Amino acid sequence: MSDKIAIRTENAPAPAHTFSQGVRKGPLLQVSGQGPVDAVTGAYLHPGDVAAQTELTLRNVEAILQAGGASLSDVIMLRVYLTARDDFPTMNDAYGAFVSARVGDGVLPCRTTVFTGLPREEMLVEIDALAVVND
Repeated sequence: MSDKIAIRTENAPAPAHTFSQGVRKGPLLQVSGQGPVDAVTGAYLHPGDVAAQTELTLRNVEAILQAGGASLSDVIMLRVYLTARDDFPTMNDAYGAFVSARVGDGVLPCRTTVFTGLPREEMLVEIDALAVVND
């Protein structure tokens, strides 16, 4: 059985003390929920702009995937958490442009979108990912 490995990168926001940015076990790589946080300053960016928050959040997810040896082409599932149903079309457009441009084989990941409260008031979106890595 393969060991469980914590994935860590300075190219994404530092994780809270209670979880890892990502965890890899064998070919599976799970990325913890990411938000619109600047990796260098830790500041939450783009208040009120769900499109910009979605893109930054996906960039953070992508950085952790890369640190774990994966790319968006390796992702089989993305989960999106939104605070407002009205933000869905804008998030969906930003998400679609970002993900489609990075999935080389044309097979888009599965996705679930959930409307919920998020840990910080300024967060409009949070996204996590599950990838299968072929070394």
